Amino acid sequence: MERAYDHDRRRLTLALGLTGSYCIVECVGGWLTNSLALLSDAGHMLSDVTAMALSLFAAYVATRPVTSQKTFGYYRAEILAAFLNGLALWLVAGIIFREAYYRVFSPPEVHGQGMLLIASIGLVVNMLTVWILSGAHNAGLNLRGVFLHVFSDALGSLGAMIAGALILWTDWRWADPVTSIVIGILILLSSFSLVRESVDILMQATPRHLDLAEVQRALEAVEGVACIHDLHVWTLTSGLFTLSAHAVVQGDCDHHVLLDALEQNIRERFGIDHITIQLEPQDRQSGEPAHF
Repeated sequence: MERAYDHDRRRLTLALGLTGSYCIVECVGGWLTNSLALLSDAGHMLSDVTAMALSLFAAYVATRPVTSQKTFGYYRAEILAAFLNGLALWLVAGIIFREAYYRVFSPPEVHGQGMLLIASIGLVVNMLTVWILSGAHNAGLNLRGVFLHVFSDALGSLGAMIAGALILWTDWRWADPVTSIVIGILILLSSFSLVRESVDILMQATPRHLDLAEVQRALEAVEGVACIHDLHVWTLTSGLFTLSAHAVVQGDCDHHVLLDALEQNIRERFGIDHITIQLEPQDRQSGEPAHF
């Protein structure tokens, strides 16, 4: 596992260097050609660079050992980084929309040939980065967020190429701000699920792929269980789920055997590994859980 994480970090570092270098080129090119689409794409690339840097930092922090103050370690660092990545994309989209609004009504002069050339190279760089990241072993939320950044940026570069061609051949200068708006929409679409999922994890919501009622029925189907209450399932970090519950024991049974059966049921059916179940004796007269 550690070797896989090292492999992923090397890929992420290579992608960071490649994207960061061309971000500077595209920013300068956007300024020289007066193209908002290129500047928007450069801003998106800058958010890619930030996302990758945060991912590398989160990958390092997540390997730090558990302490008495941080009993779950630093797993949530990945989720915090993913959340910040999503918010950064929203900020970039807002800036793009604001500038595009003014340019739609008064399109400035744009150098279509230079815009087309720079956007074409940007597309190649983005696709190369997508290929580098697609070979990563770790498909966690944070790395998925970085992948979404780069993939949507590739679409932005393609849009900038089309706008450059239209300006070069037809002098449709409005194509530049319109393309920028399309890039902004792509940014919002690519980041919405990332922000939503990271917020769910930070709020300890039940994972979307799990039905809590189904989990409860599976636990109560185990022989020796009268009922389940105080059931909670949440995500600690990408792919690591946690369950806690109180199980009311019915009749006389071996508690160790019952716990093993409950944990095995949950692991096999729902893929939950971190399980904490408290057994409670049933009040034989009332049929309710005994309270102490």
